[in-house]
Amino acid sequence: MKRYEALAKEIAESIGSGVLRPGDRLPSVRQACASRGVSPSTVFQAYYLLEAQRLVEARERSGYYVAAGVRGRPPEPEAASAPDGGTVALEVSDRVFEILESTRARDVVPLGSAFPSPLLFPLQRLARVSASAVQQLDPWSTVDDLTPGNEALRRQIALRYLADGMHVRVDEIVITNGAMEALNLCLSAVARPGDAVLIESPTFYAALQALERIGLEAIEVPTHPREGMALEALERAILRHRPKACWLMTNFQNPLGSSMPEAKKAALVEILSRHGIPLIEDDVYGELYFGEQRPRPAKAFDTQGLVMHCASFSKCLAPGYRVGWAVPGRYTQAVARLKLTTTLSAPAPTQAALAAYLEKGSFDKHLRRLRRTLALQQTAFAQAVGEHFPAGTRATRPAGGYFLWVELPRGTDALQVHQQALASGISVAPGPIFSATRAFTDCLRLNYGHAWDARTEQALVTLGRIVARLR
Repeated sequence: MKRYEALAKEIAESIGSGVLRPGDRLPSVRQACASRGVSPSTVFQAYYLLEAQRLVEARERSGYYVAAGVRGRPPEPEAASAPDGGTVALEVSDRVFEILESTRARDVVPLGSAFPSPLLFPLQRLARVSASAVQQLDPWSTVDDLTPGNEALRRQIALRYLADGMHVRVDEIVITNGAMEALNLCLSAVARPGDAVLIESPTFYAALQALERIGLEAIEVPTHPREGMALEALERAILRHRPKACWLMTNFQNPLGSSMPEAKKAALVEILSRHGIPLIEDDVYGELYFGEQRPRPAKAFDTQGLVMHCASFSKCLAPGYRVGWAVPGRYTQAVARLKLTTTLSAPAPTQAALAAYLEKGSFDKHLRRLRRTLALQQTAFAQAVGEHFPAGTRATRPAGGYFLWVELPRGTDALQVHQQALASGISVAPGPIFSATRAFTDCLRLNYGHAWDARTEQALVTLGRIVARLR
């Protein structure tokens, strides 16, 4: 984070917490320079950034002030979820498909989307690199790039693990058709129909669909909106049910946005290792952090090969290219064989294009810009929820990713909110689709990965009115 971004973030947090209130004057540029030990250009850049976020306003010959009408973020949810701890036979796909199909129209404001805006990605540059890579493609790559995938791409992925302090060999990486295939292959490698799998509560609906497809039962474990799965409850569930696997997101969980602290990740791996239970780690949002460095995955603490780490380029670089990967540890051969006997390989041209793009070194520059945009948009969305939603609303404060989990005032029916919002041209993701038992009936997931503009702001105004009417 650059100095001006850190300064802007600190001031924004002071505004959000109510320390600075509407109409309060910010320190002059000279005062801020003296107190912070920074240059005038740093202070000006910070104030310009806050002005772009509509948090402050400049007054001629007077300085910068907290903007009129700015309200703080809504308070955070405090309690972990409380599933009953039993196993659940899954019947979720029809409900999920019904809701998702109704939100795909281009003229709908996509607050319920599972994807960030495609306009955030360097698709033109990727297209140029792809054209060049395809022209230079070795005809034998159609054979050489079969399972486990393009070696140059796997090497680039291994280098990114190394940069994060993790040693992963090239031959441990299996390239897949997106992260969902990686996750499904890992699940199929360790579980059979009738087995039980530990999941978060709430969890990403695609995890529920994957378990349903294979004929598995879900064990929902209490999950905190800031720090993720409750480990004491996890161990109780293990002793009670003897599950075959655990599937979770440790970084910027979908839908909560929660992230496990490093010590908790280490403890998670220790518990699962002690019981011999493989962890299927969905880490597709790991690169979308807002802090100074990427949070390490649970895989970083794995010494027995039980953590099956899955990720992709779809959420951070190349949506539509459908290139993901798995690092399945001791299950690498099993996952590779499943890949070989199902979809055989990911497309050779897209693998070659991504390898070439990563080799050119542009990825990190793109990621810095993407993270900055998402952080700004989260602030704008959260401020709008605080301003336009009724009292009693709570919202998470993720340190990355692009989802807000919103707890509506008690008694509000999220499915009714979804229906009335859709009639107004707005999609939302209602809480029940993230639960095997259709819980979280008063919750919504909102996507702040699309541009903050007048249309989006008006959608949140309308959504707040719908919630107020239904509470």
